Amino acid sequence: MLEKTAVQAQMLANRLQKRFHHLKKWAQRKEIEAFRLYDRDIPEIPLVLDFYGACNAPEDAAICGALYKRPYDKDESDEIQWLSIMKNCAADTLGIKHENIFIKQRKRQKGMSQYERISHARYEKIIKEGNLLFKVNLSDYLDTGLFADRRLLREMVRSESKGKKVLNLFSYTGSFSVYAAAGGALSTDSVDISNTYLNWAGENFSLNGFTAQTMNAHRLIRTDSIEFINNAVKRKSQWDIIVVDPPVFSNSKKMTDYFDLNRDLTKLLNDCLKLLVPDGKIFLSVNLHRKAPSAHELEENLRSHTQTKNTRVIYLGGKMEDEDFKGRKIPKAFTITL
Repeated sequence: MLEKTAVQAQMLANRLQKRFHHLKKWAQRKEIEAFRLYDRDIPEIPLVLDFYGACNAPEDAAICGALYKRPYDKDESDEIQWLSIMKNCAADTLGIKHENIFIKQRKRQKGMSQYERISHARYEKIIKEGNLLFKVNLSDYLDTGLFADRRLLREMVRSESKGKKVLNLFSYTGSFSVYAAAGGALSTDSVDISNTYLNWAGENFSLNGFTAQTMNAHRLIRTDSIEFINNAVKRKSQWDIIVVDPPVFSNSKKMTDYFDLNRDLTKLLNDCLKLLVPDGKIFLSVNLHRKAPSAHELEENLRSHTQTKNTRVIYLGGKMEDEDFKGRKIPKAFTITL
């Protein structure tokens, strides 16, 4: 077992060296300090590893990632030993402190939100993404607060936000809202049910020179996004841009009903269309790798549920594949207009 693990560790080391060499100049040129380094490239090593920090200062950098469930049973003590060896391999290969390697076990979510706290270690960093700054927490949640695979979608939102009213539903730590503000948005409304994440969003706004409060050009609104949409429809409120990047599943105690993306997507988008100005646009991210709908399916579903037959859905496809995600699976992204 140890001999096989040693061989796998060497395979991982070789792959990490190759990937880091390939991505280093790109990341430095783009001023990107959070990027995908390894994504189950080797079938026997089902890890996903993201690099956080400046490429020219690995001693201050960190790795955060996940061990995905294997298709076969593996003894728990053997798995712990295997994972420890892989962590040490990653640290030694990249020159990162061993204590700065964080790898969690990621399994199918059953009855819990993907944003639920799993630790209280509070290992946090401020990282750059282009000319913007974001706080990430590498230790306490399955996800760190910034999704690298939505990077180009955030940039697209920024490029279209000047002078616009922007609504960010399921806003999490507010990265789309910060990008919109940086793009000159007239206002942003960030809606999330969690005080933790709204406070985190407020920190991200402050890091970039903006003030976000409950009553402000950049508003932080604590409520269930579905409830917010229903009330906004009743008020006949409208926005120029709506960002919809929902979790796959959520059953917070603060919600009147649980949210299931497979079940609720069409209704969610149908209601969002009621909140768009005539020339408005929805930016949609769908994190359903196996069951994600096509643009045609989304368009047909929406047209059958709305009064207008002019709903247009465009799949963004390769436009969302940045250098670190070329050839890799990422959430599907779409724009939706009336």
